[in-house]
Amino acid sequence: MSEVTRQTEIAAEQRHVDVVYARLESMRAEAERMQREGFRMARARTPGSLVERDAMVYHAAQRLRALDAEYEGLVFGRIDLRAGPANPDAPPTNPADPADAAPPTGETRHIGRLGLRDRDYHPLVIDWRAPGAAPFYQATAEQPQGVVRRRVIRCRGATVLDVEDDLLDVDALDEAGSAVAVVGDGALLATLARAKTERMRDIVSTIQREQDEAIRAPASGVTLIEGGPGTGKTAVALHRAAHLLYRDRRRYEGAGVLLVGPSPVFMSYVERVLPSLGEDTAELRSLGAMVDGITSDRLDPPKLAAIKGSLRMRRFLQRLLRQEPPGAPTSLRIVYGGQVLRLGAADLDRVRRQLHQRVQHPNASGPEARRALVQALWAVRPPGVTWSTKTFAAELYDRDEFERFAHAWWPLLAPADVIGWLGDVERVRDAGRDWLSNPDVAALAESWQGAPADLSVADIALVDEVRVLLGAPPRPGRRRTRGRSMGIDFAGDDIRELSTVTDRYYSAPERASRPDNYDGYAHVLVDEAQDVSPMQWRMLGRRGGQASWTIVGDAAQSAWPEPEEARRAQLETVRGKQIRRFHLTTNYRNSAEIFEFAAQVVRRSVPDADLPVAVRRTGAVPEHRIVPASDFEAAVRSAVAELAEAVEGTIGVITAAARRSEVAGWLAPLDGRVQVVDGMRAKGMEYDGVLLVGPDEIAAESAAGIRVLYVGLTRATHRLVTLADSKAWLDD
Repeated sequence: MSEVTRQTEIAAEQRHVDVVYARLESMRAEAERMQREGFRMARARTPGSLVERDAMVYHAAQRLRALDAEYEGLVFGRIDLRAGPANPDAPPTNPADPADAAPPTGETRHIGRLGLRDRDYHPLVIDWRAPGAAPFYQATAEQPQGVVRRRVIRCRGATVLDVEDDLLDVDALDEAGSAVAVVGDGALLATLARAKTERMRDIVSTIQREQDEAIRAPASGVTLIEGGPGTGKTAVALHRAAHLLYRDRRRYEGAGVLLVGPSPVFMSYVERVLPSLGEDTAELRSLGAMVDGITSDRLDPPKLAAIKGSLRMRRFLQRLLRQEPPGAPTSLRIVYGGQVLRLGAADLDRVRRQLHQRVQHPNASGPEARRALVQALWAVRPPGVTWSTKTFAAELYDRDEFERFAHAWWPLLAPADVIGWLGDVERVRDAGRDWLSNPDVAALAESWQGAPADLSVADIALVDEVRVLLGAPPRPGRRRTRGRSMGIDFAGDDIRELSTVTDRYYSAPERASRPDNYDGYAHVLVDEAQDVSPMQWRMLGRRGGQASWTIVGDAAQSAWPEPEEARRAQLETVRGKQIRRFHLTTNYRNSAEIFEFAAQVVRRSVPDADLPVAVRRTGAVPEHRIVPASDFEAAVRSAVAELAEAVEGTIGVITAAARRSEVAGWLAPLDGRVQVVDGMRAKGMEYDGVLLVGPDEIAAESAAGIRVLYVGLTRATHRLVTLADSKAWLDD
């Protein structure tokens, strides 16, 4: 295929793209006009005009947002279908135009991020999620599904830069007796050869068939997407979220779609993908940001993270909540009827133990605690007194000193503050008395010294567990005083404002905001699921009790030391739901030279690792540099500079967690293309070039160190350089 033919094809596609963008601008102008008309309606000052204004302005704003979001790369594909019955809905073709040179009566479909029709309702672009676009992803040479030529159109804004074709049905061309230009060596490898950016490149135009099957799987139940590094698991999951929102917007946008990833670095990496696919309503959260009002990016050392993530922490936290809160009073003295009534430390301890045996949620049990205190005071009254139990209770409840004592002795507790108690070694020792060693107790207490101000990612799941164990406090209501007896519930009246379903659904503020720790999502997507701890699975399960799920992971990349415990916790989270499994087998990210080396490393500890097949070779084999530890700083700077010359896109410098800050300091100020991450924060990321510093240190950091090292070795798309002070790690 000559360069002249390529340029001719590009020019032909540019003409169609020009028509599309002209239509887009026309629709944008119409939406702006509708918005202005809506605001003008308010001048009538009638209830009906205000309702019409709100509706018009809302829909116009939604339309403008969608049109603006889709400007970049709006048209990215085209399929030419085999000759068959003419499609009356298809746009007219120009036989003299090479871009329209499809077989006679064969339909041409342009595929894009948004469906657009011209003023006569002929389709200009078919939304990639629509059934009519499915052959773009699903057709193969073995099963072309009527597709003769598949074309990927690469644009920057409204300018066509290049086209790449796949010829899928040669027989159709022979039957038609016409020639169709086929440009390039295939869209997928051309896309992979281009440099990555700091944001994840959406692969909507290059999704392969096995990926497309997972994207378009039924919405219900659980969709498991498994596969090794570079198989596109994350991209597939994000496209699946966009597909669900497109197919059932009322359900998924109304109740919400939650996307969960391992770290803020990862979430920043993927946060622009869904908007580029036409969706911006999904909620993205890292595991350290799952509890409203608290965010953490700090990782515990692997051993501590394993303890905090274990299901044994449930019992640990239950015991913790039964301990006396810090600062709680240890004696109660009340004068009643001329008599002094006292409860000492032992009495109060007994009352607390009895209360915890009866109540389920301490924060909801303030009234029960007050009743228990009154009963305990009644039990220590002097013999022979003839007080009325009803009067005794009512008068004590109305005393300020009794209320102050009860509030201090049985306070409303904030979940994060409860975790803050654990800076006390004795509290940790008591709560973990049957399974924590003395070194573990000391290490855990030290890790919680900064709580609640400084929590780790693993602590967030513990905060959420405590939140549930504490329960919500009673709803505020009218205080009821006289006439109460020790059998009356003192929570007060619960009066709510009434509203209709319609009021709630169409109220913009109500729909835009959700309650803290919202648990009504319609779909939950979990990426890097192999690293979710059992306690984190419990936290996620609370958000998606009624949801469908997409779970993405690779066991060979797991940093969790007890994968079987995590697997059981995952299955418990989705218990009762139908599970569908999709296995991705092709590594599109790494060159074969890089992945073959990474595979050799991981087989040392995971002989049965799920290893995909890398589909491209670049001739650039991994480079292993051995330098003295004292020369690391200069060697890192030199290697990063060389990578910056060798690749056009991003550079990842991956280190052991303990060395990350030091290495970042060597490179400060960081070039915008360079990112320094530890092995855990590298999960889910990809870079054009990778410098892996101290591979032996990464492998030694935890029991799962080889698997974390495997993650680091598979982040590079083009160039991989390792830096160590000996060859021992290569020979193991």
